[in-house]
Amino acid sequence: MTLVSPLENVLKKGLYGDYEEKDEDKLTRVKEIKNLLIVQIAQYKNSSLQIKEAAIDNLSLPIEALKVNPNNDSRILWCGPKNWLLISKKKDLLQIVQKSFNENDFAVTDLSHSRAIIQLEGKNAKEILKKGCPYNFNELKKNNCVNSVFNGITITIDMINDNPNKIRLFALRSFGESLYHSITDACLEDGYKAI
Repeated sequence: MTLVSPLENVLKKGLYGDYEEKDEDKLTRVKEIKNLLIVQIAQYKNSSLQIKEAAIDNLSLPIEALKVNPNNDSRILWCGPKNWLLISKKKDLLQIVQKSFNENDFAVTDLSHSRAIIQLEGKNAKEILKKGCPYNFNELKKNNCVNSVFNGITITIDMINDNPNKIRLFALRSFGESLYHSITDACLEDGYKAI
């Protein structure tokens, strides 16, 4: 079976919007991120396990709101009290997580094929998101994450880097095309490069 990415039919590489007479390297870059492992880990209310004991790919589960614990291959996002998202290039981590997290204490769900991932990179990335999202992006720093909406579409925002801005947006796969059109529409004013 061939996997089809959520944006297979809509993301067309090229320059769009008001890009003329602008340095191509300074334009916001928009791209789809594919083939990542995405696992939701939720600890049950009646679980007595201490989170400090849990680790994945040598990363502890963040207990502070909006924090992300990263390494070169994986990121663990705090998504709410006792709720995390593991994002990784390492597909084999799913089996490790399922063995490590007791089913009496945790629900482990593979969300890999249910999400569309759009990455914005460039100095205007936060300004683009401000056009459709109520969150105060001046507060968003490297290795922070937040759940919010963009033009009515529920998204998870992961700030990968802040110099230059690199932000990943996660949405349900069924909203991927709508989110892409909303994001690229917000990019048109300053121009963007789809890669």
